[in-house]
Amino acid sequence: MRIERDDPSRPDVARLLAEHLTDMHAASPAESVHALDHTELVDPAITFWSVRDETTLLGCGALRELSAAEGEIKSMRTAEVARSRGVASSLLMHLVDQAGQRGYRRLFLETGTQPFFAPARRLYQRHGFAECLPFGDYRLDPNSVFMSLDLHKS
Repeated sequence: MRIERDDPSRPDVARLLAEHLTDMHAASPAESVHALDHTELVDPAITFWSVRDETTLLGCGALRELSAAEGEIKSMRTAEVARSRGVASSLLMHLVDQAGQRGYRRLFLETGTQPFFAPARRLYQRHGFAECLPFGDYRLDPNSVFMSLDLHKS
């Protein structure tokens, strides 16, 4: 398994991100879906990575710079065929490490409140993330859970 910077418009990645958006819209009301499609992930403030085993796409994730001291995890997704293989944990640890290398003091994320998102919330909690108030442009939303990690403690 290797994690490398990648192009979110690469065909297999774009398909995985489209699947991600479909699931987000199936699980949450449209106004509570904050996932980005592959065209939005090319923003210069966002660095995108994929996880591959040989040539098979296993997952993806991105890091958005909010400020010189803070970042946000975006578009974490594990391919169906790769679930329960440690892909999400490996990618999350990579993103946390990258945030630390950038000098961020805090790392944020937003995920859903619905049962569909329970495995993601457990993953983030296992890695030290705790619920917090909305950050950036987010607002309180009964369909969103906001989480943060103090990188000085991790």
